[in-house]
Amino acid sequence: MNANRLVNMLVRRLVNRGINRGIGYAARRGKAPGQMTSDERTRAQSSQKMGKRARQALRLGRRFTRF
Repeated sequence: MNANRLVNMLVRRLVNRGINRGIGYAARRGKAPGQMTSDERTRAQSSQKMGKRARQALRLGRRFTRF
C-alpha cells in the first residue's frame, strides 16, 4: 500500500471521528447524558438521528454528482 494512501486514510478517519463527536456534542448542547433531564435526552437522541440522516444525504448527493 502506498504511504500517501495510508496517511490519507488515517487522516480521513480522524476527521470523520471528530465530526461525529462534534455533532454529538452539539446535539447534547455540551451536557453529559447524566446531567440531562429525560426531555433533553430525547431531544438529543432525535438530533443525533437527524445528523445521521444529514450525513447520509450528503453522501448520496456526492454519489449523484459524480456522474
